[in-house]
Amino acid sequence: MKPIITAAALAVASPVLAESHGGELSVTYPYDGSFDDATFAVETAIVGAGLVIDHVSHVGDMLARTGVDVGSEVTVFDGADIFSFCSAVVSREVMEADPANIAFCPYGIFVTSRDGTVEIGYRAFPEGEMQKVQSLLDGIVQDALGN
Repeated sequence: MKPIITAAALAVASPVLAESHGGELSVTYPYDGSFDDATFAVETAIVGAGLVIDHVSHVGDMLARTGVDVGSEVTVFDGADIFSFCSAVVSREVMEADPANIAFCPYGIFVTSRDGTVEIGYRAFPEGEMQKVQSLLDGIVQDALGN
């Protein structure tokens, strides 16, 4: 389950592939700037692609707020947001190929900040039709990175 990475993306920024039990879990890129700048860049890139952001999940805030409640003093992220959205064109294409691809919708791009390092990324998708979604997400992330 290897993500498609364009030659241009490799020349500018190399992704980091987080691995899980079954292979790559996510694709992340370092962002040279602040967390706030990265979230603004992602929001701008999504809207600039003609897409509508359905929801922004403030995961970092939730983890910070609930840590004490669950008996943890660990700071997982200094900041972490997930932008959820869908593409009518790409979603229709992948779901016409296999209606079970609904399981992957909506799509998300996340921004994280940990120990002074800001990253932008997205979930890795399986081979086949879902690589169209991965290409869409990678294009949006590359735009947010200024590539």
